[in-house]
Amino acid sequence: MMDKGSSKILLNGAFYFPKLPNGSVDKSKAICTLCKAELKYHRSTSSLSYHLRAKHIINVTKVDASSLRQSTILESDTRRPADKTKSQKITTALAKWVATNCRPVSIVEDSGLKEVLRLACSDPSYTLPSTGTVVSRIHNLYDTEKAAKLELLQSANAVSLTVDHWTSVSNQNYLEVTAHYIDSGWTLHSFALTVRHTEERHNAETCAEHFSEVAEAWGIANKVTTIGTDSALNMLAAARLLPYEHMPCVAHSLQRSIAMSIRESGFENVLAKCRKLVGHFKHSPANAAELQCQQRQRGQDPEPLIQDVPTRWNSTLSMITRLEKNKDALRATLDLHQQRSTPAFLTNAEFEKIKKLETVLEPCRYVTELVGGEQYISCSVVLPALCHLFRVMEVSDDDPVDLCRFKEAFTADLSKWKESMNIQWLKVATAVDPRFKDLKCLPRSERDEVWRLIKELNAQQHNNEATDPEPPKKKMSLLVASDSEDEEETAADTSVDRYRAEPTISVEDCPLKWWSAHAGAYPNLALLAQKYLATPATTVPCERLFSLSGHIVQNKRASLSSENVTKLVCLSDWLK
Repeated sequence: MMDKGSSKILLNGAFYFPKLPNGSVDKSKAICTLCKAELKYHRSTSSLSYHLRAKHIINVTKVDASSLRQSTILESDTRRPADKTKSQKITTALAKWVATNCRPVSIVEDSGLKEVLRLACSDPSYTLPSTGTVVSRIHNLYDTEKAAKLELLQSANAVSLTVDHWTSVSNQNYLEVTAHYIDSGWTLHSFALTVRHTEERHNAETCAEHFSEVAEAWGIANKVTTIGTDSALNMLAAARLLPYEHMPCVAHSLQRSIAMSIRESGFENVLAKCRKLVGHFKHSPANAAELQCQQRQRGQDPEPLIQDVPTRWNSTLSMITRLEKNKDALRATLDLHQQRSTPAFLTNAEFEKIKKLETVLEPCRYVTELVGGEQYISCSVVLPALCHLFRVMEVSDDDPVDLCRFKEAFTADLSKWKESMNIQWLKVATAVDPRFKDLKCLPRSERDEVWRLIKELNAQQHNNEATDPEPPKKKMSLLVASDSEDEEETAADTSVDRYRAEPTISVEDCPLKWWSAHAGAYPNLALLAQKYLATPATTVPCERLFSLSGHIVQNKRASLSSENVTKLVCLSDWLK
């Protein structure tokens, strides 16, 4: 409806001219009847029409006065301020979105986001919350989620930690700690405990103190069983100062052994030639476009070549695999444009050489991914996986010299690093995994020793369970006490023997599902399984937090306070 102090309508009543105080009409302005927006008018309705299409989604060519009046009534209903509860929900959703998707908090100042939300909630009057409101909501979410995680950890039987350090783009050091445990429902939990700013030098004593402080702060100091670290000397020394079992990262050991084996086996020259070939296409859009054309002609999906990173052997595998796949397309592309700068193509002998390298790197990739899992059991997989790798690395008579050197160097180096692993813990974890309890990954001479150890641990677990104080014993009962204790030890041994007699399950089956169905039959062994199987074989969970932290603390947000970094990274991990 038009105000009384106005006259003349435009576009079938969509706009009107306001009246001046002297009663005349101001034809230099037009007022929208829908939102009361004031627009300049220059005897053309094009800008007015655009306003209707952009702001009110009305097609001017089809609008008439009656429909406009109807839409005015409808919009008047939707232009009421958003319901307070709905607005609060939107603010919470925005805070979660900022945290989980690593968005800057300042995004709530974006006019485009404001318009999207206004359209989504059908409320032109909706106003985005301020950055301060969103930050406050993020802090509230963090407190709520942390309380939930604390409650979960209180019910845990045993907790394993992985720890590592990370440096931000603003050169600030952070300690990252993750927790891992199996609950009573046989679900594996894995989540961040902290991304904590540290200023002190990372010597062994300081690191050990920081690890202990985190465990104390979360109320799990008496539940921590293992602590996983990389192989840095300060981390190894810090682990020795703590009352927990140390679990060196298996992935780091594999990385070192493979990188060293590549360097010392004679593959470097052909790999350097591969890198030069890849660089020819990586540094020239025209060359890359020609390669894509050749790929299409051969019925292949266009895909770029992959340049390896010397410190990441898996990128070397990806590079040579992609080169082999595109061998014909590469040759055709290079033949079309022979120039002085054109790199030499690999000979058939060189392609055969990198194919041989691929045959040993591919099993390494498979094992690395297998032991690096965070959402499934990995500790019990280590010994079977290493056993598989050692078999792959056995030298055969038809192996070329370079491949023999690789296999020999890898076997020698990994055998050395295997000695520094927590082999006893890994053996028990393997035995309580129903997929590998036959212990075929161990020499026969070691298997009985493992089961003797498990019987001892099972008996200890049985004794620990008997924590309720017993009533005073009568004199006669004291005479048979020793016999009762012997019977309990025999029963504990019998339960281990019964477990050994159970058939092994497929390697594709989930050991946690098996234990969920059989925990009642082996209650003490089940507690051991929860304790040993929850241990991660690598520090990959911390490395994943590095990546997450890097997304959050980007150059444009390098000034984030350490408190906000902690809360954003942890919240993003918890809400995933």
